[in-house]
Amino acid sequence: MLNKVLIANRGEIAVRIIRACRELGIKTVSIYSEADKDALHTRLADEAVCIGPASSNKSYLNIKNILEAACLTHVDSIHPGFGFLSENADFAKMCEESNIKFIGPSYKIIDLMGNKSNAKAFMKNAKIPVVQGSDGSIKGYKEACDICEKIGYPVMVKAAGGGGGKAIRLVTRKEDLEDSYNLVKQEAKAFFGDDEIYIEKYIENPRHVEIQVLADEYGNAIYLGERDCTVQRRNQKVIEESPSTVLDEKLRKKMGEAALTAIKASKYSSAGTIEFLVDKNKNFYFMEMNTRIQVEHPVTEMVTGIDIVKEQLRIASGEKLRFSQNDVKPRGHSIECRINAECPEKGFIPSPGQITELNFPGGNGVRIDTAVYTGYKIPASYDSMIAKIIVHGEDRKEAIQKMKRALDECVIAGVNTNIDFLYKILENKHFQDGSYDTSFIKKENLA
Repeated sequence: MLNKVLIANRGEIAVRIIRACRELGIKTVSIYSEADKDALHTRLADEAVCIGPASSNKSYLNIKNILEAACLTHVDSIHPGFGFLSENADFAKMCEESNIKFIGPSYKIIDLMGNKSNAKAFMKNAKIPVVQGSDGSIKGYKEACDICEKIGYPVMVKAAGGGGGKAIRLVTRKEDLEDSYNLVKQEAKAFFGDDEIYIEKYIENPRHVEIQVLADEYGNAIYLGERDCTVQRRNQKVIEESPSTVLDEKLRKKMGEAALTAIKASKYSSAGTIEFLVDKNKNFYFMEMNTRIQVEHPVTEMVTGIDIVKEQLRIASGEKLRFSQNDVKPRGHSIECRINAECPEKGFIPSPGQITELNFPGGNGVRIDTAVYTGYKIPASYDSMIAKIIVHGEDRKEAIQKMKRALDECVIAGVNTNIDFLYKILENKHFQDGSYDTSFIKKENLA
C-alpha cells in the first residue's frame, strides 16, 4: 500500500481523497494557495504546504512548486483529483521521472486520450462506434469546408484538447462555418494552449451516457454500470444519475463491453470513464475518455457500493482488482446535484463571498461531498461548485423525491446558489418521466 499521498487539488475532491486515504491508513499532504489557507482540505490532511498565490497558474497549475512540495514532504505518490493537472501528460511524466507514483494511468495514455481527435481515431481502430467527422485534427479552413460538405450540416466544431464544455460550437449552415471555425481556434488556444480543432456530425437530441471503469496493471478490467449526464447547460453537467432511463439491459451490456474493449486496447490502468452519445434510435457513439476520477463518481458508488477512490489507491499500490464483473450488481437509483455558488437569474455568474449560515441535509440515503463550512469565504479564483448532494433510493421516483427533500433542507446563506434552479429541474414533467435530451434546459426555459 502507498505510504504518503500528496493531493494536487483543492475543495471537495481534495477532502474526498483525504478521507479515502485515512481509511486505508495512508498519510496525506495537502497543497494550498494563499487564498485557500483556511480551506478544509488544509485542516484535514496530516501536512499542508502553501504553493503560491491565488491564481491557479501560480499555484494549483504550477508543476514546479507542486513537485518541490512533494519532495519536501517525502511523499511516494500524487493524486491529481479532477481538473487542474489531472489530465496533464507532462505532469504525469514528470512525476514518473521524479520516482513519484502518479495515481492515474500512464502519461502516454493521458496524452493519447487528451487529444480528442486522436482518441477518436484510436477508438475507431478498436472498432468502437464513433461519430462521423474528421479523421484527426483539421489542417485548415478549406479542409473544414470539405468535411462539412461531405457529412452534411449541422456539425460540431470542437477543440482537440478540450473539455469542460469549452471551445465548442454548433454550426447549422455553411455561412456560419468560418466564424465558428476561427472562434473555436481562438478559444482552444486560450483555454488549452493548443488551437487544434476537429469536426464531427451533430447528433440531434442525444442522451449523454458514460461508463465507469476500473482496470489494474495486470490486464483485469470491469465496468461499474453507467451514469446519465444528459442534464446540461452550455455543455456542462448539472445533474447526474445512475442508472440511465434510456438504456435497457441489452444496450447497457453492449456499451459496457465496448468500454472494456477500449480499456484493454489502450492497456489502461486506474479509474476512468468512457463517454458516449446515444441517439434517438439507441445507437451509441464514442465521445471522449476521461483519464481521471470524475465529479459525478459518487452516484456510481451509491448504486454499486464500491469506493472508486479507494480502488484507485489500491491499483496505484500495485494490487489486483478485488472484483470481477459478476461481482458488480448495481442496486436502486442514485442522483447527484451540483451545488454552485452562482446566480442563475444573472446568467449563472459566480457568487463568491462568505457563508454566514449553513445547513446540509441528512437522513437515510443522503450523502454530502463538500469542503465548505459556516464562516468559510468562497474565493473568486476557482470553480463555483461548492458541494454535491447525492441521494440513493429504491427506484428513480424515490430518488427524485429524496433529492427534492434534501434540497428543501439545504440552507446556504451569504452567497447566491443554484438550489432553486435544481429544484425546478426535478419538478419538471419531462425530467420526471425521463423524456429529455441534452437541450432539455434550453427547451424547457429553465435557465
